[in-house]
Amino acid sequence: MSKGLTSRSQDYSQWYNELVAKADLAEHSAVRGCMVIKPYGYSIWEKMQAVLDQKFKETGHSNAYFPLFIPKSFFSKEASHVDGFATECAVVTHYRLKNDGNGNIIVDEDAKLEEELIVRPTSETIIWNTYKGWIQSYRDLPILVNQWANVVRWEMRTRLFLRTAEFLWQEGHTAHATAEEAIAETEQMLDVYADFAENWMALPVVKGKKTANERFAGALDTYCIEALMQDGKALQAGTSHFLGQNFAKAFDVKFTSKEGKQEFVWATSWGVSTRLMGALIMAHSDDSGLVLPPKLAPIQVVIVPIYKGEEELAKISEAVDVIIKDLKQKGISVKYDDRDTQRPGFKFAEYELKGVPVRLAMGGRDLENNTVELARRDTKTKETVSRDGIANRIELLLEEIQESIYNKALQFRTENTRKVDSYDDFKKALDETPGFIAAHWDGTSETEAKIKEETKATIRCIPLNNEQEEGLCMVTGKPSSQRVLFARAY
Repeated sequence: MSKGLTSRSQDYSQWYNELVAKADLAEHSAVRGCMVIKPYGYSIWEKMQAVLDQKFKETGHSNAYFPLFIPKSFFSKEASHVDGFATECAVVTHYRLKNDGNGNIIVDEDAKLEEELIVRPTSETIIWNTYKGWIQSYRDLPILVNQWANVVRWEMRTRLFLRTAEFLWQEGHTAHATAEEAIAETEQMLDVYADFAENWMALPVVKGKKTANERFAGALDTYCIEALMQDGKALQAGTSHFLGQNFAKAFDVKFTSKEGKQEFVWATSWGVSTRLMGALIMAHSDDSGLVLPPKLAPIQVVIVPIYKGEEELAKISEAVDVIIKDLKQKGISVKYDDRDTQRPGFKFAEYELKGVPVRLAMGGRDLENNTVELARRDTKTKETVSRDGIANRIELLLEEIQESIYNKALQFRTENTRKVDSYDDFKKALDETPGFIAAHWDGTSETEAKIKEETKATIRCIPLNNEQEEGLCMVTGKPSSQRVLFARAY
């Protein structure tokens, strides 16, 4: 199978685009900026969904579903929120089409909506309007709700998974009696995201807070997890927002406290999206294709027979059946590819491209010797091993591969995180050795905006539990008590 991927070092962006297409993950649709997620790509997203959904339920959350359409008037109730999304909103103005008599389908101007509808870019407004009817007393709190949905943000520059006009995500929306409860919820969900990223995606992340300039529209605080991709650019992999009482005040959501007082509810929202697919691809994959962490791989083990004639295939298949049964008993997903339409070499290349963690090959000699060839995708090493106890061996190997992929990504991040003290060194590092840069900043939005305008780098986060270190802002020379994390980002 000719993969023909552009190398990462030659053109990282082109490599990414080709890999998404050739590995059958997604493709561009007929609608500009929108994507079709293909079955193999969607099966990875389904595994992500399943793990996250379980984690949400373990922390007391329930799933619900809210409308795709939001009355335009809802957005005007929370000024900073509408400012944050105004330029990306898709607006529905009419509800009917008609034939003009000449074979053309046109908008029926008699079917104009009394109030225009926004196709949701996020659901805070429609949900808080709903919560007004759900909450009267402290006994109704907390509300811990999540929804799996699609959203639309009319992006001008799009890239499959990373930034599309429509994408899939989950959005949690919770309501609490106190600020302390809401902040604890915000931090808890950040920890859930970080745990998922590191232990399932094998993706090391930095937990931190966004600056005021980078906060979610309408939030008092935005917490985030930031990851480093192989080209040295950062990717925001998840966010959790402490919304304070902004949305409760905008939609007049009050409750009667235990003391009998009327108080506004405290809110959070948090989400991750199909952007995680982009992170998974860019953090681990190589010039031969995907490298998938075993925990998220749709196929963890593929078995390819190498045979001459139907009789030999039947004998190999009989031996393979035993292996498959043992692997499935351990909950390991396995595929036996005995297609006679493709040669073994083609299959090897195909599963390498698709990132299947472990490949077994069995031929006539293996049959005689009670052996099997075992290859691992992450290191591309292979060895001939006994079939005795092979399922146990693979179970341990999958754990080893998961850990190895994480450690490789962690080492890359460590080697590509550096401290700088001068603005000249900062600009030089951005151009010559991209990655995370820890530098002093004077804490002002003006300096932050100047750095972004001049270098295209942003403050990715102020890391939680950040080391306090007296220093001087690299731009203004004003005092600073800690370094913050900068990078160019997706």
